[in-house]
Amino acid sequence: MTTTAVWSQADVQSWFVGRMPDGWFSEIPAVSADREEILVVGALNPPTLAGGADNPVEPDQLEVACRARISGFREDTREQRMRMADEAERLWGRKVSWGASCGPVEQVFTTQSVPVMSRLRMPERAVLDTLIDAGVARSRSEALAWCVRLVGRHQGEWIDQLREAMTTVEQVRSAGPDLA
Repeated sequence: MTTTAVWSQADVQSWFVGRMPDGWFSEIPAVSADREEILVVGALNPPTLAGGADNPVEPDQLEVACRARISGFREDTREQRMRMADEAERLWGRKVSWGASCGPVEQVFTTQSVPVMSRLRMPERAVLDTLIDAGVARSRSEALAWCVRLVGRHQGEWIDQLREAMTTVEQVRSAGPDLA
């Protein structure tokens, strides 16, 4: 595989699963990718805390223990993760970010913040400026990111349908005639 090779989400996930040591995660890690970044997030086994009928574990205690487990994983695997990221970046020409989940906690260690060019008309800029004036965001860039997250959260099903449709389009395109 090279940076010019056609690759699928499954290819990238398979590569990471094959490359990482057994036992890192309790299940196959979630791997997502866009044009700039590959994000690998794996589930860690939650810690077993003393508890029982007489002494139930408080949710806050579980969260603290899970955050500690994620922090330990991050430190203990840093060197290997960096080596894998370097290899993957050469293969696919994208930065690699990592994260882990444990019980109710998910933490992404590194992510890319990619600038995006946007041309907005006055009414659209007014929306962003209102968010700034209201203290929701500190800049137009932050306000626009907030709007995108809001749409993603409230229109998630529709966005998922668009992604599925694009996958079908890509499959049909790749099955088409070879012009080479």
